[in-house]
Amino acid sequence: MKKNKSSKLPLILTLVVVLLLILAGSERRLRPTYIGIAKLENKIKGIDGISAASLAKVKGDARRHSLMIRKGFGLFGKAKEAPEANYDDFVLISEAVPDAILEIRYYSTYNFVGTRIDGYEQPTALLTREAAEALRAVSDEVMAQGYRLKIYDAYRPQCAVDHFVRWAADIPDTLMKPYFYPDLDKSVLFDQEYIMAKSGHTRGSTVDLTLFDMATEKELDMGGTFDWFGPESHPDFCGDPAASAFNGDNHKKIFELMLTKFITCFN
Repeated sequence: MKKNKSSKLPLILTLVVVLLLILAGSERRLRPTYIGIAKLENKIKGIDGISAASLAKVKGDARRHSLMIRKGFGLFGKAKEAPEANYDDFVLISEAVPDAILEIRYYSTYNFVGTRIDGYEQPTALLTREAAEALRAVSDEVMAQGYRLKIYDAYRPQCAVDHFVRWAADIPDTLMKPYFYPDLDKSVLFDQEYIMAKSGHTRGSTVDLTLFDMATEKELDMGGTFDWFGPESHPDFCGDPAASAFNGDNHKKIFELMLTKFITCFN
């Protein structure tokens, strides 16, 4: 009887090790460890904290290694890729488009939630390299016309999107209603798709921006402010952009032409 028990011990130990590796291999568990190691390495070098670019790379490493472990064991079925872009291909907008002005609202408390959004650890912005190159071409063109790009948001981690969803579901929390959605009941934000559980920003090739007039040193009037929940933010508010039909003398026409240039470069 003792012999049978001892003969099963190696198998039991092997199973325990496999299970521990699977648990350790989850991205959620790997990320804090990887970030901690990166911060420790920086501390040894005399650097406090970790840059946004380094943080994105560390998170990408954790994600890839998690997938490698899960795919290697295959005990929980095929691992699904997250809907986010490949972190290795990310670049800082401040480096790729040095003329752009950054005002990262989700790092601050001046946004529709009223607090810093999860995942925004520094007031910086990331884009995929291809998108950043297209944005640089647009920046060069508008600079020649006397404008600069002002960036509010670019790559957005899924944890930030999840933060938006939790906030939208918390109907009593209307701290920033007077500033961003005074004419809307918060309960309609999902139905009207101002808040969604998935965002194109998580792929790293979407950017929220406006134009800054260097002569007046003011932002151009786009009808509504950034993250304004109202009809003024709709692309057809002043006409039909697809038909180049615009109502009134405002700056949305310039903005639409600039977006067309960006899409052309990116394609």
